[in-house]
Amino acid sequence: MEKRALGRTGLSVAPIVFGGNVFGWTADEKTSFQLLDAFFDAGFNAIDTADVYSAWVPGHQGGESEAIIGKWLKQSSVKREDAVIVTKVGFDNNERKTGLSAAWIAQAVDDSLRRLQTDYIDLYLAHKPDADVPLEETLGAFAKLKEQGKIRSIGCSNYDAAQLQQSLDVAAKTDLPRYDVLQPEYNLYNRAAFEGPLADLCVREDIGVINYYSLAAGFLTGKYRNKADTEGVARSYRVGEYVNARGLAVLGAMDTIAVETGAKLADIALAWLLRKPAVTAPIASATSLSQLESFKRAVNLDLTDEMMALLDKAGA
Repeated sequence: MEKRALGRTGLSVAPIVFGGNVFGWTADEKTSFQLLDAFFDAGFNAIDTADVYSAWVPGHQGGESEAIIGKWLKQSSVKREDAVIVTKVGFDNNERKTGLSAAWIAQAVDDSLRRLQTDYIDLYLAHKPDADVPLEETLGAFAKLKEQGKIRSIGCSNYDAAQLQQSLDVAAKTDLPRYDVLQPEYNLYNRAAFEGPLADLCVREDIGVINYYSLAAGFLTGKYRNKADTEGVARSYRVGEYVNARGLAVLGAMDTIAVETGAKLADIALAWLLRKPAVTAPIASATSLSQLESFKRAVNLDLTDEMMALLDKAGA
């Protein structure tokens, strides 16, 4: 499978990244192993997780996803150098503030490495901005980890254009490593925060983009057409937000393209992202092998300019 350069990191990733938030949550260890085996067998190579996954589940502490990935890495036939592991630091864990201080980053990276059962992390992301810690301190902590060989490259998640530009300015002024990857929320429904200044900045500065919520918490699969459809599902708190006039207009445009192409709606949602110039590789989760098939179909689905225009208009 053709790989895409991930900004200036030196990493190359297949066009879709596996969202590891489901590991230990909606996918148990056995299912997670099966999914990861099939994902790599299909030619994909990158997994996204975070030290806080899945602290929102009753009885969990955070780190469950990393632990499952670590166990899989140890027993898998996939060589460590052939897997691109992305994890994140700095998102508050329930009531405990963590943040992006140098002291916390130094502790958190060792905890992540232990759970992942590896000597290095390919891409380490600041999970969200931390206004209480100077950027120089955070970037300096990341620089130290790079020097120690614990991480290969760095990036950030949930930064807006002004915050990302400020981080680039500070990195240049202090001669510290800059964020070379951005992980924003971006999909056919949620577009305003990324499109425009933030996407333009990423293209201009050659910043790799691996966006999350690519399927809008499952809404863009077409399974949820009214409020009743969302009741009792694991992400009902999010997917319910999309069941409105604009959301249904997006599904309607996707339905039209599905009839023309024979593709499933999830395939179309991912293929739309793959055509966006600022996007390197969308992040998507799967909890079954049949859902994983959508990743392969999306990579091979060529949306015409007319189809892209129809989708753009529906979700505008």
